[in-house]
Amino acid sequence: MLNVKNKFVRQLIGSVIDLLPIFAVIFVFQILVLRQPVPNIADIAIGTAFVVLGLTLFIQGLEKSLFPVGEHMAYAFAKKGSLFWLLLFAFSLGFGTTAAEPALIAVADEAARIAAEGGMIHSSDAAQSDYALGLRFTVAASVGAAILVGVLRIIRGWPLHYLIIPGYIGVVVMTFFAPDEIIGIAYDSGGVTTSTITVPLVTALGVGLASAIQGRNPMTDGFGLIAFASLTPMIFVMAYGMII
Repeated sequence: MLNVKNKFVRQLIGSVIDLLPIFAVIFVFQILVLRQPVPNIADIAIGTAFVVLGLTLFIQGLEKSLFPVGEHMAYAFAKKGSLFWLLLFAFSLGFGTTAAEPALIAVADEAARIAAEGGMIHSSDAAQSDYALGLRFTVAASVGAAILVGVLRIIRGWPLHYLIIPGYIGVVVMTFFAPDEIIGIAYDSGGVTTSTITVPLVTALGVGLASAIQGRNPMTDGFGLIAFASLTPMIFVMAYGMII
């Protein structure tokens, strides 16, 4: 119990140190550059305490739950020896975690609102909901496909750059043909997918799978899945924009 308490305190101190540069920049520019007092200092102090505590608990949760679960399931599927179930699990994991990403939900809703204001879609709530849901599931499917390909790469031992370089060439080419209104959303989709839910589980999956397969190095082969998860949404969303 004492060890758990000490570890939590160390993590709490670490969270404070990690956040210090952010708050230092804000206060320096607020006081020295803008030359204005910090508004609502009491609310900011309370909010800061919540942020530090939340970050600490989040990291503890990753270490205690998501990372071990992801690594264990990847190891179990690899030992089971069924490629079909492993690939199905990889796709489902990528799809499910991305569809649940709060950042993606927010971006999809905002994109639907702007699309309605710009006359791209009908301004009704139903039309905006359908647009946001379609965009959200398109991105989720793209990440599922990316994780599937990334797992195949680990299994087959394909070099990472053989897949990443052609992918980004495809993104650049599609940029010239995609509607201007969708390009920015597509590029942002590559970032919002790699957030709080997706990254821990996908990283644990890659490391666990590379650890379970003989001849694979967890450091060189286990990482790289997040790169696919950032790349494929840009391709899928631009294709989605062309279709609709």
